[in-house]
Amino acid sequence: MSTNTEVATEDRAADPRRWWALGVLCVSLLVVVMANTSLIVALPSMTRDLGLDSSGMQWVVDAYTVPCAALMLLCGAVGDRIGRRHALVGGLALFGAGAIVGAVADTTAGVIVARLVMGVGAAVIMPATLALLVAIFPRHERARAISLWAATSGLAIAVGPLLSGALLEVTEWGSTFLVNVPIVVVAVVAAFWLLPVSRSTARSPIDWVGGALSVITVGSLVYAVIDGFHSGWAGLPTVLSIVAAAAAIAFVVWERRHPAPLLNIRRITDRTVGGATLAVLMLFLAAFGVIYFVAQHFQSVFGYGALETGLRLLPLAFAVMIGSVVSSPLTTRVGLRVVIPAGMALAAVGAFVLTAVDAQSEYGHFLIALVAMGLGMGLAEPPATDAIMGGFDESDLGAAGGVTDTSIELGGSLGIAVIGSVLATEYRNGMSDTVTAVSGGAAGQPPEVADALSGAASAASESVGAGSAVATELSTASPTLADELRTAVVDSFAAAVGTASAVAGSVLIAGCVVVALTLPARRRPSTSAVAGAPVR
Repeated sequence: MSTNTEVATEDRAADPRRWWALGVLCVSLLVVVMANTSLIVALPSMTRDLGLDSSGMQWVVDAYTVPCAALMLLCGAVGDRIGRRHALVGGLALFGAGAIVGAVADTTAGVIVARLVMGVGAAVIMPATLALLVAIFPRHERARAISLWAATSGLAIAVGPLLSGALLEVTEWGSTFLVNVPIVVVAVVAAFWLLPVSRSTARSPIDWVGGALSVITVGSLVYAVIDGFHSGWAGLPTVLSIVAAAAAIAFVVWERRHPAPLLNIRRITDRTVGGATLAVLMLFLAAFGVIYFVAQHFQSVFGYGALETGLRLLPLAFAVMIGSVVSSPLTTRVGLRVVIPAGMALAAVGAFVLTAVDAQSEYGHFLIALVAMGLGMGLAEPPATDAIMGGFDESDLGAAGGVTDTSIELGGSLGIAVIGSVLATEYRNGMSDTVTAVSGGAAGQPPEVADALSGAASAASESVGAGSAVATELSTASPTLADELRTAVVDSFAAAVGTASAVAGSVLIAGCVVVALTLPARRRPSTSAVAGAPVR
């Protein structure tokens, strides 16, 4: 495959290296998604070493999420103009630079800066991977290629915690950043060797006003949702919600009137593209929310280490891969309108299985849920992604990738914010009686003892991790109180998991119904806009 000339469809269809090229795209996607999921098991170590408070923890997470989600649409469009391979390589270089900064950082500010740089790099990488995939593969192979791309995103959900956990067993948390660097170097070298030059045929200037409005809309919305559910809606979250709504209206008005818009609004309102976009958003909302509390349950209730947690999340990845392999032939046979809602419904079953979790539940209960959710994601995500990419012209593949990836990041952000908020609220409510009882029981103790016990009970109600730590600390001084506190922590968190799972499952069912009613009754996604188009 030539790397410095435009390649015709017939040439690339005959070149066996296109599947190696897909490997480059999948590896690039893998590091981007792992940067989020690996933090799940690395954050406790970072919190201990850096002394992160609640605000610091939030910024460490959100410094990656907010720019990643906000910039994807604009970066996808820019990549169309400057060249998709150039965009991918540039994004990888930026991502790798951020990883190096994160590996050597010894302050909260340093880690936040590193995550910010990595988030910007990720916003460039993800749309470019999808745009290049569609440009490289002919129509009859594209669904299979997208299935492998989608399987990679599912694999990364579990591989991130697994790799991070393995590193934390033998070294410090900085290694979870540094491990990205050799992967990035290999991907960059392979990109120059295997990927063709690919860019939009459009010669119109980039719609920077539309780009700015899209960044303001998505960035404000993501931050408002995360901060609102974390700290309350008074003040900045409310202001940002209003800003996001105003910017969204201005974006739609501007794009409809612009002769060369950043995003063709009519594409989004198409039933196939709109329904598929909603499906992707809902799937990742539920998936990231569930992984968020399942990982906590494994570590703080079951007592698994970081590596053990990663290993026990692997069935989710394998299930996603199996579902992705099945989805393409199944979609050809029965159509989008059946496969995508069916996958969402199966994922919802996985979430609802967790509503029965209690203090006596073992890993097998979670295994069933993870497999069902993984199979559902694998079935639904590839055809949904194919439908979105197929709804755009060849000149707008970067924008199409931006739409898909914005849905993934926005869904993941909403999942952790909304479902995480439900989890935290239910846990604190469950612990309230214990805090009251401990405070009452400490009334007859010396003042310093009473204050210590009351403070410990209050700290235990902040999170399941804090509760487990406090119970362990009290086990020597007061074994009886420690046992009571440990029991209350497990019972309260199990009840919170049940409620949060019900929310995740309900979201998926509601989304399933809407998507089923939205998608047109036809047998496969319409990709005539790009079928057989030459790479530019």
